[in-house]
This record gives sequence, structure tokens and C-alpha cells, in this order.
Amino acid sequence: MIAAISVEASADAEVLTLDSLEDRVRDTDSCSERKKIVKQRSLDSREAPHFNAAGSLMTKAYKVPSIDEYLRERLMPVEGAIPHIPGIEMFGNSIPAEIVGGDLFEYINFQQRYDIEARIQQAEHLSREFLESLPPGHLVRNSVDDHVQWLKTTPGYRSEMETEYRFARSSEQARVAEDLRELYSTAGILVVDAQGHGIISAKIASTVHDTFHALMLTELDRYGKTTPMLFENVNLRLAQSVTARNALGMTENEEAREIATMLYGEVVPGGHFRFVNFGHPPPLVFSAEYQKFMKIDENRMVQFLALGLQIPADHPDRRKYYSISCRQTEFDSFDLAEITLMSPGDVLVLYTDGVYDGSDDQARALLEAVLREHYRQPARDICNALLDHAVKQDDHLRENGDEALIDDKTVFIVKRT
Repeated sequence: MIAAISVEASADAEVLTLDSLEDRVRDTDSCSERKKIVKQRSLDSREAPHFNAAGSLMTKAYKVPSIDEYLRERLMPVEGAIPHIPGIEMFGNSIPAEIVGGDLFEYINFQQRYDIEARIQQAEHLSREFLESLPPGHLVRNSVDDHVQWLKTTPGYRSEMETEYRFARSSEQARVAEDLRELYSTAGILVVDAQGHGIISAKIASTVHDTFHALMLTELDRYGKTTPMLFENVNLRLAQSVTARNALGMTENEEAREIATMLYGEVVPGGHFRFVNFGHPPPLVFSAEYQKFMKIDENRMVQFLALGLQIPADHPDRRKYYSISCRQTEFDSFDLAEITLMSPGDVLVLYTDGVYDGSDDQARALLEAVLREHYRQPARDICNALLDHAVKQDDHLRENGDEALIDDKTVFIVKRT
């Protein structure tokens, strides 16, 4: 209940009761002027007056979220975004060690997030338009017209150069349309684990999230699919600049840096999962037939260092960033790892190191026992069973005085049905 609200009408702000404020607001015609009357916060709490779309004051108070509450809500996906892929069931969940944490997972529901059909139509339109020469006296219509105009000013220009260039660019758009159609039966999965836990870690995870989605828009416009360049640019975004002095988590006397692991993969009908891994614990595959985790060929499990720690030697800006070591070449399609869920009931487990660090044999055996008990259940129940197990392990850490080892926990289940 708002007892009193401050009004910025003069240097000595008057104090009004809610009833008298409603009378004053009611007498004001402009919606924007109504909102200017009232401050956004009450005098004694973070609750503020609430207006509806018509500008009328609503009696229900609005509580301004704290930054950690905001980040927690922002980084947690809604169940309505879960993609529906034939023969595939998926579910993820996350438990932060504090109010908010550095773990992030997201369903990339291409059909829901993007207008695939409109993008296909646009690509097909450009494919046709790129073939058409620009009529004399007409304004440039697109990037192909612009480049052809430039070509005509270069020494040695020949008329067939325009034809060849237009055909090449037209065929690119035809391929974009073709690749976009594949998204109808594709689901993306993003898992990020920023170092530590708390607000700073959540901010780092949010940076990866926002960078990923901004780059995804460019990828779909240009290629109609995700390409290695997207991941290389996300990696560069987390790298420590040689010149920037205000990097998140750094001071003049510290050598801390923004560190996060990332795993992004795409799953299609038939249980084929293709992914890229930057420093993240490797996926686990539980076989319904053998009721155990299957050994995965390490040659197929390509893994890079955590985001930002390794810049490719042939990147033009490599000297502008600190790098623990230089990769010989930029990331390409050969660096993608692949897993296939062979039989109905097989389960792919993605997780963060608050659940399992990927190396402890005893911890792996305990997870395997949980899967053996729950693998017949829906993906949601399997996910929650693994998280319940991980939370119970925290009790042992507390008993041993190792509370500092408790970390954010995320589990993501992909099950072939």
C-alpha cells in the first residue's frame, strides 16, 4: 500500500495521499503529463505507482526489481519456447547458487523466434532481383547494383563481369532460402557457464547471450543458418582487449578477466546433435539399451579453450587482444563435434560443472545411477532428478565446510522418443 508519494512540482515537493493524487491525475488530460506528476518510487520503499495503457493510476503497486532479480528473470527461458522436433523431447532447468548465477541455458526455437517463411520469401525475391540489370536512370536497389556501379568505374571492366557477378550473388540467395527451410526441423540449444556466481557472473552470461542473438540475426540474413563465423565472433567478444581498461571484473591491480564456457548445438529429427564447445564439460550419452553412459570417441569431441582465451593466429585483430595461445586457424565446420542418439529412449545430458565437472569417475557413476532409475521418464523428470541429486551433493560440501565449492547448476536433457 502506498501511503505517500512525492511530486516534483517545485523545489519543495508536496506530499499527497493516494486519493488526492488520483484526483489530480484524473484532471490531467495528457497521458504523458499524468506520468510526469508522480515519481517512480515511493518515499519509503521501492514500490512505485502503476499506470495502465490509458494513463489511469492503478492502485496495485509495482515493485521495481533489483538488478539480481532482473538478471535472473531475463536469463531464465520460458517453457513456451521449448521447440517441438519430431522424435525429440527436451527440457532444461537451472538452480543458481545465489539469487542469480552465471549459468544460462536457452532453447533456440527457430520457428517461434524468427519468421522463417518471410525470410525465405525475401531471399527468393533477392535471388530474382540480383539477376536484373539496373535500368538507366534508376536508383540503386540493392548491394549488387551498388557493387556493379563500382565495377564499371574500374580499369579493365567488361560487360560479362556484371553478368557473372549477378549470377553468383543470385545463387547465394537461392542457397540461403534452401538453408532457411532446414530450420523448420531444427532446434538450437545454448548453454553458458560464466566463472563464479552472483551478479558479475550473470552479467558476463548476459553478454554472451546478447552477443549470440545479435550475431544470429546477421547469420540468418546472410547465410540462412549458423556458421563458424558466429562462434568466432562470440569468442572475440569475450577476449580481453589490449587497450580497453574497463573490462568487466578488472581493475588496474588485478589480472581477472571475463571467462565463460559455452556449448551450442543443433538437434534434428533422428537424434543427430552437432555442436561447438568452448571449454564446457563434454556431453554425456546414456544408452537405454545398455542402461549406462556410452564411451564417446574423443576424436569427435573437438573442444576449444573457454571463450576469449584463444584467438586464431590468422585473425586480423589478433594483436589487439590478449591470448593465452594462438590457434593456428580460425574456427571452421571441421571443428564441430557430432553425437547421434541411436535408439529410442537414449538420453543426451548437457550440464555445467556445478553438477559434474566431467572428470570425476565416482561422480559420473552416481549420475549414471540416477539416469538408470529415471531414463524411462519424460525429459523434464530426468532433468529434475539430476538437479535434485546435485543439490543433495551440496549438503555433503556443507558438512565438510566446503560451502565455497557450491556452484550454479544447470542440466539440459535431449531424449530420443
